[in-house]
Amino acid sequence: MQEQKSPEESRKALDRIFKDLTRSITHHDELSRFWLFILTMFAIVGVWGFIIQFQRGLGVTGMRDFVSWAMYIANFVFFVAVSLIGFLISSTLHLLKFEWSKPISRVAEQVAIAAVALAGIIIVMDMGRPDRLLNVFLHGRFSSPILWDVTVISTYLVISVLLFYIPLIPDLALLRDRLTGVPQIQKKIYAILSLGWKGNPEQFKIMAHALRILMILIIPVGLSIHTVTSWLFAVTPRAGWDSTIYGPYFVSGAFLVGTAAMIVLMYIYRVRYRLKNYFTDYHFDMTGKLLIFVCLVYLYFNLNEFLVPGYKMKLAEGIHLKNIFVGGHSGMFWFAQIGGMVLPIVLLLFRFFRKPFPLFLISSLTVVASWFKRLVIVVPTMEHPHLPIQNVPEHFKHYSPTSNEIVITLFAFVSAFLIITILAKLFPVISIWEYAEQNGIDRKYLVEKPENQK
Repeated sequence: MQEQKSPEESRKALDRIFKDLTRSITHHDELSRFWLFILTMFAIVGVWGFIIQFQRGLGVTGMRDFVSWAMYIANFVFFVAVSLIGFLISSTLHLLKFEWSKPISRVAEQVAIAAVALAGIIIVMDMGRPDRLLNVFLHGRFSSPILWDVTVISTYLVISVLLFYIPLIPDLALLRDRLTGVPQIQKKIYAILSLGWKGNPEQFKIMAHALRILMILIIPVGLSIHTVTSWLFAVTPRAGWDSTIYGPYFVSGAFLVGTAAMIVLMYIYRVRYRLKNYFTDYHFDMTGKLLIFVCLVYLYFNLNEFLVPGYKMKLAEGIHLKNIFVGGHSGMFWFAQIGGMVLPIVLLLFRFFRKPFPLFLISSLTVVASWFKRLVIVVPTMEHPHLPIQNVPEHFKHYSPTSNEIVITLFAFVSAFLIITILAKLFPVISIWEYAEQNGIDRKYLVEKPENQK
């Protein structure tokens, strides 16, 4: 934290910070409208695809008796993985007092909220009878893994929303008192959500205490959400899934794709809303180093996951490994391994590649590779059942997604973008009050109305 500024310097600095960090809210142009239009159109097409699936059943997908889990479950695992970035940045790094993580914590929470919300929706889309979803809550059995998933996803979503909302309250008060050029109804919403915030020491103390509780609470919940997801696979005896390290294997992979997704969004905000002085080269350098670390951890678990069964080479495991290493799924497998782990590790060792634009490209590649990684985890194992496949059509033996699955999958990604876009258009993407404090502005100026509004 910098030295305290003089009153005049504090007011001028706060005005500048407020103007810069509310640009995402006040900035309206044709590109923004076009972006929202495209997202809305794709979302409508996805809803139309789901209506067809609801009317005709899962037979409109490429899933059959043998490959009953496919692209939907891969999407579910992917979005659950992305959502863990909120736990990593907003909780772990904060509790360890990594000051550089504070400006990016709100971006991490935006990603987390969008991802975990879509993870829940995707599970409904994968159900053959989504109209019976209520039975999961009314007649759920503890022995059913779907009940575990519903419980931890709901809990994680609530905590993520609270971690996003509680530190936002001082900013909502600033928006209530200072923001101009927005509809009056929007100002009223800020007034309601700010909960009568006055910015006194007692309120800050209560907020800090509540945040600390949530940061600690989200650690076991965050670990459990992806560990439980891994158990959906690991509790089966199928080759490729029958592993005792699937819990940490999935969690480490989640940190990797979550970090990469956050970096991509940071860069977009930096360019789109001219936040070069806020998402600095230093922040990208540090997140690049974080990406190297999580890549190395995930690489370690990948070596364990494939080296041990490869050494023992049991019959079923041998067939599975041969298929993903040199068989029909080898292209996706090696793209996921090299593009999602090896290449980022090698490149990010060099400082040049930890600069904003190169890091954005590497992170984008990592996100795409991570999605294919989830598809490789799900589909090859489903295509190799324990019992022989007899007297079924040839297309039952192999999986390929239909147009319905593709548009519903696009709906998931588009909806995540839509949630993030709406959050960015309503709330600052960086905490104004925290950034002001870090730059030596006293808290008393945060509740002082500017001269032109007194």
